[in-house]
Amino acid sequence: MKYTDVITGKNIIKRYKNFTLHQPALHIPKGFTTALVGENGAGKSTLLNILSGVRLDYEGDITYFDGTEDMKDEKVKERIGFTAPNNYYFANWTIEQIRQMYGVLYDNFHSERFDALVQELEIPKGNKKVSQLSDGNRIKLQLAGVLARDTDLLIMDEPASPLDPLMREMLCDKLRCYIEEGKGERSVLISTHNIADMENVTDYVCIMEQGEIMEEGFVPDLKEKYILVKGDAEQIPLVEGALFDMTKSSYGFEGIILAERSEDVAGLGLTLETPTLSQICVSVMRNYCRRK
Repeated sequence: MKYTDVITGKNIIKRYKNFTLHQPALHIPKGFTTALVGENGAGKSTLLNILSGVRLDYEGDITYFDGTEDMKDEKVKERIGFTAPNNYYFANWTIEQIRQMYGVLYDNFHSERFDALVQELEIPKGNKKVSQLSDGNRIKLQLAGVLARDTDLLIMDEPASPLDPLMREMLCDKLRCYIEEGKGERSVLISTHNIADMENVTDYVCIMEQGEIMEEGFVPDLKEKYILVKGDAEQIPLVEGALFDMTKSSYGFEGIILAERSEDVAGLGLTLETPTLSQICVSVMRNYCRRK
C-alpha cells in the first residue's frame, strides 16, 4: 500500500542509565490510526514524549506532515494534540480552569465543543479538582481537550488503560470519526501494552521491544505474513522447528508460523487460521525475548 508519512524519523536516540531508545528509521502513515505496541518498559512513552515535543533531549531528526516541518515551528505544535497518563494537568485545577487554559494556549480551541464533549463523556461538572477525579475521568478530560481543538494529528499514550469497556468503545468511535472527518488528512498515533483494547480501530501497528520497533505494517499485511497453527500434543515434535512461536499444553499446542514457511507444516492435519493482531503482537514480543 502506498502512503505518505505524517511523521518521519531518522536515528532517534535517547539514552538513560540502564536503557537506550534507538530507532534507526520511523515511518508513521498519514491518514490512519497507528498503534505502538509493547510491554511496559519497552520505550513507548519515551518515544511518544519525543514525538509530541514533551522531550527535546534526544538525538536524531524528526519531521511532520509534509516532511519539512519540525517541533521548532509553533504551527506544527498547533496541529498536534497530545494526551498522557498520570500528572497531565495540575492536581488543583478545576475543569473550568482547564477550559480557560486551552482557550489561552490554542487558537484552534472551541470552548462550546469542549463543553459538549464534557457532557457527552459524562465527566463530573462543578468545581471538582483534577485530584478528585478518577483515572478514567482524567483521561476523558484530556480527550475532551484535544478533540475540542482543530488538529491534524493525535498522539495518545495509553489512552484506553484506565477506561471501562464501554468507554473504550466510545474512545474507538471518537478516533474513527476523527480519522473519517479528516478525509485522509488526519492521523492518530496511540500506544498500548494491550492491543486487544484497540484492535478494532488500528490500521497500522508498530511492535516495540527494548527501545526499538521490531515489526511493523498494516494489519491486513501482517495477518497475511503470519498464520495461526493449532494441533494435538503428539504433533508438537513435527512442527516445533518451523513455528515462529508456540504455546503448549497437555492437550495440544497453538503457535504462529511465517506464511513463507507454511509448506513446512502442510499435510500434517493441522488447523490453520488467520491470527488476531493481539496474537501476532504477543508472538513477536515473546520471540524477541527468547532471542535476547
